[in-house]
Amino acid sequence: MSANDASALKGKKGLQRLINATRYSMKGFAAAYRHEAAFREEVLLAAVLIPAALLLRLPAVETVLLIGSVLLLMLVEILNSGLEAVVDRIGPEIHPLSGRAKDLGSAAVFIAIVILCTTWALIALPAIWHMIAG
Repeated sequence: MSANDASALKGKKGLQRLINATRYSMKGFAAAYRHEAAFREEVLLAAVLIPAALLLRLPAVETVLLIGSVLLLMLVEILNSGLEAVVDRIGPEIHPLSGRAKDLGSAAVFIAIVILCTTWALIALPAIWHMIAG
């Protein structure tokens, strides 16, 4: 088995699999934060919006929708970044399929942004207005 063979990492079970999966996830978060400006901006957005969602003291379902829309955007951004990394690994040349893959990933991020904005506009803004108007 060569040093580049990933098969040795497969087949773990039980607690060791969970430990490995957690470590890989943390490496993924670190890579996203280190290499993706959009993800860093979304972390900052989450640092503001998630506490705001909790401070609004809305019903649990509405709070979950607000927080979920933020986490959904971060999730889609991470998947888009992974897709872009794979496309870039294939080669630097311009190819229609590579462009399509990157455009599709970008479109997915856009949809997640629309979901976030719509959710916050329909749930949080009325709650804030109600708090201000008394």
